[in-house]
Amino acid sequence: MPGVIDLRSDTVTRPSEEMRRVMAAAEVGDDLLGDDPTVDALEEASAEATGKAAGLFVPSGTMGNLVALLTHCGRGDEAIAGSESHILNNEGMGAPALGGISTRAVPNDERGGIDPAALRDLIRAPWPTTKLVCIENTHNRCGGSVITASATHAIAEVAHAAGAQVHIDGARIFNAAVALETDARTLLADGDSVQFCFSKGLGAPIGSMLTGSTEFIDRARMMRRMVGGSMRQAGIVASAALWALQHNLERLADDHANARRLAEGLGALPHIVMDPAGVGSNMVFFTVEGVDGADFRARLAAEGVLCTGTSPQRVRMVCHLDVSRADIDAAVERVRAVLAAMPASTPAKS
Repeated sequence: MPGVIDLRSDTVTRPSEEMRRVMAAAEVGDDLLGDDPTVDALEEASAEATGKAAGLFVPSGTMGNLVALLTHCGRGDEAIAGSESHILNNEGMGAPALGGISTRAVPNDERGGIDPAALRDLIRAPWPTTKLVCIENTHNRCGGSVITASATHAIAEVAHAAGAQVHIDGARIFNAAVALETDARTLLADGDSVQFCFSKGLGAPIGSMLTGSTEFIDRARMMRRMVGGSMRQAGIVASAALWALQHNLERLADDHANARRLAEGLGALPHIVMDPAGVGSNMVFFTVEGVDGADFRARLAAEGVLCTGTSPQRVRMVCHLDVSRADIDAAVERVRAVLAAMPASTPAKS
């Protein structure tokens, strides 16, 4: 089989040699007891990068979002999130199951946006009381689209006017900042809490960060312990995350350029209909028509190109630091060859 080009996610990256050296030399303590200096340094740097007062290191983005919801909301309270959000669709319904938090959907448009008027109509009081509104940026299921600071402000204005807080699921917020040629602090200014991942575009092997006010993070720290997220000598993985935060931000633009190149190459092929959301960051979505989607992905994997399906015919490919421009060109050619060899199931795109 030819060399594997893994486009399943930007979570599949491997630590660089420099990152591994930093991990091996990391100064550590007991994070649960509050004396791991590397974790402390990471939390401080992350708070600064997001424009918040304090940070809390957690093992995963899903846990970061869960801890945020548990901290903002009590049992019987309500949280509203986009209909296509990761919180509602991909996190195991942790907030309702573990926190007794009612979750409701506000419609996302094809680029992950939320209509402030639609949100205003959904917010409820006094019971169940809407305590939290969640925004996702970049928006995974909507093509990796980016949400502008002005759009975030409009949503937050509605939420805050109704007495609700705003949590931003910014798993790939630095991708959004690079795409919009701004900084994360600007995009996150209206959020009361923020979660972002080190283990996606930034290339660290594990870990996410939750940031917010000092009072919020103090309470969130207890929620992290409640859901089993407290760690001991976490400085080993925190050192990789800190290195990624310091060295891997600007290079995200390379992933975006590769995603655009991939989309251009794929869009010229028969049977492929590119996602109407376009390419907002490092993700490429498309639908295959006239051939079976599962068969397409299986044949492509046999040729060494790995991807995921978000529905039977919809495909996602994600660019990251372990995928080069040459890999992108090779992936397009392998897709071309696979499609040419496949039996038609329905009329192909003209």
